[in-house]
This record gives sequence, C-alpha cells and structure tokens, in this order.
Amino acid sequence: MKKTLLIAVVLLAGLLNKSFAQDGGGVRIGIKGGYSVAGWQGETVKSFGEMLEYTDGNVQTRMRQGFHAGAFLSIPLSNGFEFEPGVQYSQKGMVLEGRVPGDAAQFANAKVTLTNKAEYIDVPLLAKVYLGSGFNLFAGPQVSFLLSNKVNVNAGAFGFSAYNNDFEWQNSQRKVDVGMSAGAGYQFQNGLNVGGSYDMGFTTIDEGADYKSYNHGFKASVGFRF
Repeated sequence: MKKTLLIAVVLLAGLLNKSFAQDGGGVRIGIKGGYSVAGWQGETVKSFGEMLEYTDGNVQTRMRQGFHAGAFLSIPLSNGFEFEPGVQYSQKGMVLEGRVPGDAAQFANAKVTLTNKAEYIDVPLLAKVYLGSGFNLFAGPQVSFLLSNKVNVNAGAFGFSAYNNDFEWQNSQRKVDVGMSAGAGYQFQNGLNVGGSYDMGFTTIDEGADYKSYNHGFKASVGFRF
C-alpha cells in the first residue's frame, strides 16, 4: 500500500513540476470527491445473474455504495482544451444479498449480506473539452492500483447484526486494473466544479481471468480548483 501511494504521489508531483515549467504558471491544482456506486460486469456475472433467477428473488446482487476523493491538475493545452491527470482513493466492489425464505424469516427480515470491499488508488489521465463557458466533456485512460480487498459477511434479523466480520481476499486478485473514465461536468468561475463519470475496467479483476468479471461504476463529484 505504501509503495502504491508513493508511486501515485511521485507521478502527480512530476506532472505538476513539468507543467509549471512549460506553461509558466497556467497549471491549476484542484481537489474533488463524492459519492460512488460500483459493481462487476462480464460473462461470469451474467451467468451468475441467470442462476440467481431460480432463487425467486431471495438472493440478488447490487452495486456497492461508497465514496472517492483525491486531487487533480488542470493543464491548459489550447483554447477550450485541457489535460487533467489526477490521483484519487476509490471504493469499489459489489454486494450479494440473500434473504432466508419462509414466513417467519420474512417477518424477522433475516438475511445474509456478502460485500466485496475493494479499495483502489485511481490515476485517471483525462482529456477535457469545454463547450461554452463552463460545461465540459472528458474522457481518458485510467490505471487503478489495488490497496486492499476484503469480503465482509454480515448476518442478522430484525434490523440487528448477529454476525459481522471481514476476510482478506488477496491471493488471486489483480493488483493493477487498466480501464477508462468518461463523463461531463461544469466548472464555475469561482473555482467550484461538479461532475459525473462512468468508469469501466478493461482487465479482469482476477489475475488468471478464470472468471471474466470487470470493475465498473459511476461517480458523482464536487470539487474546487485553486
């Protein structure tokens, strides 16, 4: 984890130093963060979903809710066009929720929830185009470094948790995920900015690609550019 954070910091610092030297101070730094939802997609996930149809809705998958936060650089390249590299902490994964069948169990709201809690450092390298004074579109590659990966098991009833524990899941997980990010946003004159993006992984989440599943998710961000 420390090595990954060091790589991310050095990368951002190098880009900042090079950009200021070339642009004479036109580069601006910013921070942003916000809400995110993440899940898995792919052939294996589709087959798994088809199998869950036989459970009559007692077992279902859903996206994991989380947050992201980090910093970015705005590097002007020409009128209305910017290069925006960044580094941000991002929560990803997915959720599998099962309800115990039966009238008594339904009354007690008895259920078991498995949550894949994957934590990443995302390094997006975005090209941003302004359409008007503040509205912009952006897209570019993104490299994500896995910090930790756990499975949380939570079981309970009547709204109370009877069992809650985290288990490490590191052996087969891919440490570097290559993908892309794309979205839209608005940059206000006072420095405030808002935006939304979709992230999609191109490499399977496991090293051996034994199950063809890929990270994907949505982010809603609020930030400030200094």
